[in-house]
Amino acid sequence: MTELTVGDHTVRISNPDRVYFSARGETKLDLARYYLSVGDGIVRALRDRPCMMHRFPEGTDGEKVHQKRLPRGAPPWVETVRVDFPSGRHADELCVTNLASVVWAVQMSTVEFHPWNSRRADTERPDEWRIDLDPMPECGFGTVRRVAHVAHAVLDEIGAVGWPKTSGGHGMHIYVRIEPRWGFADVRRAALAFAREVERRAPRQVTTTWWRKDREPDRLFVDYNQNARDHTIASAYSVRGVPEAMVSTPITWDEVDDVVPRDCTIATVPGRFATLGDLHEGIDGAVFSLEPLLEWADRDERAGAPDPGGPAEPG
Repeated sequence: MTELTVGDHTVRISNPDRVYFSARGETKLDLARYYLSVGDGIVRALRDRPCMMHRFPEGTDGEKVHQKRLPRGAPPWVETVRVDFPSGRHADELCVTNLASVVWAVQMSTVEFHPWNSRRADTERPDEWRIDLDPMPECGFGTVRRVAHVAHAVLDEIGAVGWPKTSGGHGMHIYVRIEPRWGFADVRRAALAFAREVERRAPRQVTTTWWRKDREPDRLFVDYNQNARDHTIASAYSVRGVPEAMVSTPITWDEVDDVVPRDCTIATVPGRFATLGDLHEGIDGAVFSLEPLLEWADRDERAGAPDPGGPAEPG
């Protein structure tokens, strides 16, 4: 057992020497110390959002547990937010307000943090639009880089500020802070309209086809359905549940052509953070209205463009 002082709280880490990442041997305590090293960044990424915890009780080589409801035994300073589902059920999910809550989640074997794109002030109105550049198996990272630049150009044209990060896997994410005026269905419509525009500009590289079996294996899927209700992706600074301990790492637009995702790990990101700070620090000050994209969505629908499909309102 190891005790860590995190702000005003003490968090006990049981089994601190348990290896969580077999590729290099980092332990549960190493994971906790990583999150301490990027504290401002991970708290900014998660603050006030319902958050699903991806837990790996035996390390990343073992079983993954998708934890929506806060585990029993949480200290009273760990906060929650209630979210309701179309099925009529609900969950009290982790709601990070301080770094100690993140470290406590690590004590509960959490590796990945998957927050909603809305906050507890109004969980039904997202304030974050997420652009997920998801390559198919034969789509190389060079294509991801090229499509990221196309997406950046479109964002510039509509006056939106995009905040890129590696996915911690083979793709890339771009986040845009938006006014919390619209529900999930409209945010998804806007995301689909944007994805279609990116596809128009890079038709040989990009697809918006929802069903994976129908996509060409060398295309990049712009996953608009990541903006549907109850869909989540790993946050900025979240470690991914892989043996190499890769991190979903904020980058600058100038780094898109040079970043090597497999080099962004819990061993390297702390030094990067100490030097650069949180590259997403300004995200809350760059708020975009979805109105231009909703106009595009109306235009596409009037032209008869079908919805490619996908679970717009999962339960």
